[in-house]
Amino acid sequence: MSKLPKAAQKTADAFPEVWKAYQQLGAATESAGPLDAKTRRLIKLAIAMGAGFDSAARSHIRRALSEDGVTVDELRHVALLAITTTGWSRGVRALDMIETVMAE
Repeated sequence: MSKLPKAAQKTADAFPEVWKAYQQLGAATESAGPLDAKTRRLIKLAIAMGAGFDSAARSHIRRALSEDGVTVDELRHVALLAITTTGWSRGVRALDMIETVMAE
């Protein structure tokens, strides 16, 4: 599993029972339907991008590449699809975020 961002790790450490419950909720939602891991990751990335949750989007980009077999071209496609739904600026921001994560 990917390393948590600093603030998230601090919260998980301070409230381990809440973190455990949150992880259990995540596992339950992932197993609640027929979507495969790659599709779930792309959907979660799209939601994070559209909502403007940059930290979550970066996390999903990293995890998509390292855990779910998602290609950079697939990530870019998600960002391009966001343009007509969430606007040019958010789509371009998402593309830039993908490139930034790739350069890390």
